[in-house]
Amino acid sequence: MTGLTATELLSRPEAEQERDGYFHTLREIRQQPVTFLDTCERIIRRTEDLKHCLRDVRSIVFTGSGSSEYVGDCVRLAIQRSLRITSQAIGSGMVLTHGNMALPPLRPLLMVSVARSGDSPESVGALQLLINREPEIRHLVITCNARGKLATQYRNDPRVTVINLDDRTNDRSLVMTSSFTNMAVSLLGLGFLEAPETYRSLCRQLSSTSEHVIEAGIEVLAPVGRRDFGRAVFLASGSGFGAAREAALKMLEMTAGRVSTLCETYLGFRHGPMSYVDRNSLVVCFLSSQPKLRVYEIDLLRELDRKKLGLLKLIAGENIPRDLLREKDGAIECPGLGTLGDENAGPVYVIVGQLLAFFRCLKEGLRPDSPSESGVINRVVESFQLHIEGENGS
Repeated sequence: MTGLTATELLSRPEAEQERDGYFHTLREIRQQPVTFLDTCERIIRRTEDLKHCLRDVRSIVFTGSGSSEYVGDCVRLAIQRSLRITSQAIGSGMVLTHGNMALPPLRPLLMVSVARSGDSPESVGALQLLINREPEIRHLVITCNARGKLATQYRNDPRVTVINLDDRTNDRSLVMTSSFTNMAVSLLGLGFLEAPETYRSLCRQLSSTSEHVIEAGIEVLAPVGRRDFGRAVFLASGSGFGAAREAALKMLEMTAGRVSTLCETYLGFRHGPMSYVDRNSLVVCFLSSQPKLRVYEIDLLRELDRKKLGLLKLIAGENIPRDLLREKDGAIECPGLGTLGDENAGPVYVIVGQLLAFFRCLKEGLRPDSPSESGVINRVVESFQLHIEGENGS
């Protein structure tokens, strides 16, 4: 399959895609633009419930495990700016092990639990712990699985509001793709409860830009994914760093660890992590549309070129300066990214990372729908014992 062009891969009959183990992943990546529009309408229909969740709230915590935690990283700055409420992203595992020590002290607090399946042991355990011990905390569950524990176990609890996204976003592939981006799109809606048409416009632009990246970017990303890099570095600023964390995880998961990854901010990269880049490293650069940030980012990219670091760069952004590209470098133009603003651009960057990891997975001879051949990781984390009693901070 590695000899097939991207177009040939996409056009093969579904039966052949299923046989070669990439049908679900490819379908779930490609469905993102249209599912964004559905997610938008679901959130708008729940406007009054969401206003109730946010009434008099003084802080918001977005929590989840793995990719679901990174969703919060992608949106928290946008929500904090829109609502003028302290917003943090904290892993469910941290809540489970440290209880209210992990949370900001301001009350009332809204905890937003983000989950594809809603069956992850620590996500369910963290929510139950806080329901038992923190009556002033309100809970919002955003999940892609209407049959998961988070969606069903707390459906009738007055302290918990549950919003189920379209079942299409409950990815059947091992890795999260459309579930991740749709949960991010849903949470961005918290900042537009008084302006539904503005939110609709934002989601249409996200859909349009993502469609362009998928359709036009594939022919760039496929050959980059086939290059012989053993390491991949993902760089971003601000809200984009959540996307960089997710993109790095996608590459790690979909290559079964054969490609090692690192994510960092542009300004943080000089402080040690730059030493990770060797001659066989791919450097993926999510380029800001904000002029002040972009100049810092461009300075760092020029420094990499001066030092001749890395095998090649892949730059994703809008109006990418051509002189940033060396002979072997690639560019993914994302029209409309500036209109979206950096704080809303995370889903677009993540799609670039998904496609890159997809093609690298195929290059490694793995099956994107289930790349962990030895079963080291699973679609839903296996059950493990929860040690609730004696939790710190109780």
